Amino acid sequence: MSLVPAGTEIAFALQAGDELVAVTHDCDYPAAARALPRVTSSTIAPGSDSFAIDAQVRAAVERGESTFHLDASALAAARPDVLLGQTLCEVCAVTVAQLPAAMDPAPVVVPLDGHSLDGILADIQRVGDALGRTDAASALVADLRARMARVAQQVNGVPRPTVGCLEWLAPLFNAGHWVPEQVAIAGGTDLLGRPLVPSIDFPFERLLEADPEYLFLMPCGFDADRALTEARVLTDRPDWAQLRAVRDRQTWVVDGNAYFSRPGPRVVDGIELLASLLHPGRVVAPAGTRAIRLAIRSASSSVA
Repeated sequence: MSLVPAGTEIAFALQAGDELVAVTHDCDYPAAARALPRVTSSTIAPGSDSFAIDAQVRAAVERGESTFHLDASALAAARPDVLLGQTLCEVCAVTVAQLPAAMDPAPVVVPLDGHSLDGILADIQRVGDALGRTDAASALVADLRARMARVAQQVNGVPRPTVGCLEWLAPLFNAGHWVPEQVAIAGGTDLLGRPLVPSIDFPFERLLEADPEYLFLMPCGFDADRALTEARVLTDRPDWAQLRAVRDRQTWVVDGNAYFSRPGPRVVDGIELLASLLHPGRVVAPAGTRAIRLAIRSASSSVA
């Protein structure tokens, strides 16, 4: 059983998808995961915009609660032998600490706690070991490392543009943990985040002060289309066009849910996508990925 979308993706990447007995309501990749039984639900009101979601998350934090509801009866009915959980975010996902104190039979709990790219790769290996797929996990990790090294080589020696990554738009949050590492490998210099440091909120004036050459909107939990809709909170601002990245048409909306906020194998796709935008002609974006270029005054766009 997987209680975190990254765990679900890792299991499928290791060809263990057929062994999953249940997943969370947020597990949407690959498509086969959507047909599996769900053992969680969200407490976020349907139709909430970014401001409303942030308010509900903050209220949950104050109460010491999560925005994920764990269905204890569904969990018990699934009777998993191995349970993939996470320790990173106590608010927006079920953590290992939230599991019932006693489960019969007691599953082997595999905690996923990667705060960095190396940590994510270690999680993949840990899952493989727990599922009896050590060799498959080692091969996947080696392939992901090779892809990252290839990107680093492709951008080696070229100028490194300055970059800003936004994990949330209302209010603004920078993108932390592994995202600054993704930017660095892709050949950019992150002005807002630091490796292994969680994201924090900051005022728009801080963004104006940093004034990066490239700006990437990658809201946590949103795909590119939803992020584009939410981007109006920024593009409708009268000072939006003061940003260099906006004036130079280097402001992009990407799928944060798939490639940046979910600590699974597709973080490497995210690196390749960023590199293809920062250094066009040197790196090719992975098949199926896309970036939406934001216009100056509204969320109307062109797709790259």
